[in-house]
Amino acid sequence: MRSSTWSRPVRRTSAVAIATALALGSLAACGTSSSSDDGGGSGGAGSKADISAPLDPKTKVTLTIDCMPPKAKAAELKQWKEDVEEFNKKYPNVTIDGKSTAGQCEEPARFTAALKAKSQPDVFYTYFTDLQQVLDNNGAEDITAYVTPKTVPAIDSIDPNVMNALKKDGKLYGVPTSNYTMGLLINRKLFKQAGLDPDKPPTTWEEVRTAAKKIAGLGNGISGYGEYSAENTGGWHFAAAQYSLGGDMVTADGKKAAFNDATGKQVVQQLHDMRWTDNSMGKTQLLKWGDLQKQIASDKLGMFLAAPDDVTYMVQQLGADYDNFGMGPIPGGKATLFGGNDYMIKKGSSPDKIKAAIAWLNFKTLTPGKGQFQWERTKADKLPVGLPQPNFFTGETKEQDLKSRTDNATMPVENFKQFMDNPVPGKAEPPKAQEIYKVLDNVMSGVLTNKDADIDKLLSTAEQQVNQVLANQ
Repeated sequence: MRSSTWSRPVRRTSAVAIATALALGSLAACGTSSSSDDGGGSGGAGSKADISAPLDPKTKVTLTIDCMPPKAKAAELKQWKEDVEEFNKKYPNVTIDGKSTAGQCEEPARFTAALKAKSQPDVFYTYFTDLQQVLDNNGAEDITAYVTPKTVPAIDSIDPNVMNALKKDGKLYGVPTSNYTMGLLINRKLFKQAGLDPDKPPTTWEEVRTAAKKIAGLGNGISGYGEYSAENTGGWHFAAAQYSLGGDMVTADGKKAAFNDATGKQVVQQLHDMRWTDNSMGKTQLLKWGDLQKQIASDKLGMFLAAPDDVTYMVQQLGADYDNFGMGPIPGGKATLFGGNDYMIKKGSSPDKIKAAIAWLNFKTLTPGKGQFQWERTKADKLPVGLPQPNFFTGETKEQDLKSRTDNATMPVENFKQFMDNPVPGKAEPPKAQEIYKVLDNVMSGVLTNKDADIDKLLSTAEQQVNQVLANQ
């Protein structure tokens, strides 16, 4: 559950949120469209025989696209307009009708309503976990034949796990814009004050517990470790911890819950012991996304599970300092929850519209040195450079992007060295993720607010409820 760089999803669909998810707007006519254009194109080839070929520059087509940066994000909007202008040098007849969103790019209720009403834009922003919902509503085009090395030159350099998250039955329905994996975010100042080495974050849950006690021992209302337990974020973090220890959320066939096991009990028992035995998690619970960020940014929290882009939010929105944060791999290290954002193309779109959308998304989100990966420009515009995400490239393409990112860094990239040097295999979110997370919020809130909570009963009840959710797929 993740967000774009200029917004944050309440639902926290990863994660992520990794993440830069940029749409685009017309430089000449931002927010407007050509009423005379029917989307069928006037110069492009639209037959099935040539759908794998790049868009003909003579093609006339208008695209509506959501998640355009709002005016409040002046630098991001400036870059968007610049990129539209550059794109139009090659494709002068493609008009972009951008739709800005003041809050998060995808608000769950609004997104669902648009799908059901078939009112989503031609090119619409989603999270990786939205695929099944979109398909259930017949909302997106199968773009398998359109996405080729000719139309997306870097396609073979994109992490297969990322691409597979956008496929169903071998068919591709989305183009990724960002991804993320979970790690352990730390407050370097508090680590030093507690006598801990901020360059060596804990790598096991036992070490997390020990470090949390030392940090909480600083007093002054400081908590050593923080955790969510509301608005689906508690269940989301339960899944991350379960994966980190080698556990699963659902069975291999996706039909039954798989978390009511020794691993799941270990996750919950540790939280119970940290909360009630060690008193290292603070008294304030029922926390949701945004609460832990405020605590760690104000030097009241030592660490919590997060994705790297949380740091950007804390610096830009909460006035924190990049130097104060660092990240290590997720404790346990067996697997880490991964997620991200993407764009899909509305069902019923003409071949020319699909080709135009792929052309833009390739330019804006999938080309090293261009669009979101134009790090020199990002630095010049005083936007953050140096976070280890988006990070969906592999091989030489990855090295090329990381070098440019490092060369133009606006933050201490060495603070993320342990996270980058010790990659943990990514594992996708479970089916019906948000419904499952909502159920598991009850487990997390139960153990964090009730010292005498029955862990076995909490997990057993959650297992029954999740089995019912999965039975209704």
